[in-house]
Amino acid sequence: MHQEPGQGLLSIGAFAARARLSPKALRLYDRLGLLAPAHVDEASGYRYYRADQVERARTVALLRRLDMPLAGIAEVVGLDGERAARSLDAYWSGVEERFAEQRTLARYLRGRLSGRNTELYATFEVKTVDVPETYVLSETRHVSAGELPAWIGASAERLERAAVERCGGMAAPHFVVYHAEVTEESDGPAESCVPVVDAEAARAWAAEQGRATAAQVRAEPAHRLAYTRITKAQVAYPQIIAAFDAVEAWAAGQGLTVTGPCREVYFADWDSCGPEDEVCDVAFPVSRA
Repeated sequence: MHQEPGQGLLSIGAFAARARLSPKALRLYDRLGLLAPAHVDEASGYRYYRADQVERARTVALLRRLDMPLAGIAEVVGLDGERAARSLDAYWSGVEERFAEQRTLARYLRGRLSGRNTELYATFEVKTVDVPETYVLSETRHVSAGELPAWIGASAERLERAAVERCGGMAAPHFVVYHAEVTEESDGPAESCVPVVDAEAARAWAAEQGRATAAQVRAEPAHRLAYTRITKAQVAYPQIIAAFDAVEAWAAGQGLTVTGPCREVYFADWDSCGPEDEVCDVAFPVSRA
């Protein structure tokens, strides 16, 4: 309920001085719904504030300096104590993740624009590993770059749960095979794969699903992979293209032939990792020419 002036209220000028803000900023906060005056004089339109609104005004100003969206600011200032702090933490974690992705993208673009791709590729350490034959439980889908992260997460969760509960466990980490390029213009398809211990049990589970997930079981032949390990920030498109290009360039330099589609092997818990943590191997099947 609005109070009438004269009951300990401060004029907008006095309140602005105490909050170390300008009257213009306070009028903006009112218009944005972040800090309403305690009273507005109907005749003059003058705004009046309570002294205990100073802390909220300063908090709003500081949150705006973090480029927090208005909805996020309204949420934080509407919470108390630890809940407000947790809301801020969640927002800032997202900011740091986006910044890490942008820094990685800028490094990638700098190499492309300068024509110094060789120097860019040298920042990736490429190795090889021999992978034994296994059976995989998989889903294949046509998907755009924007849809890809959500689909990878959802399909991995479905397939990993099935592997653990119905197929004797996972024989190796989840991986994604790109049978064609996935960008905003090209939709693959991509194949999400989980190696399983019990292939027959996996076939039974896939048959139960019908067409709901298009799950299938197939043999993954023994092969050699050329790969480089990347961070969570580097997984984002188009930053990840630099890693794929680096592996291809390294393989060519070693006299190796790429024998199959590129893939990403996810070996870490995505949700618990920060942007600089290693989460994924970018790889190509290769053989000696």
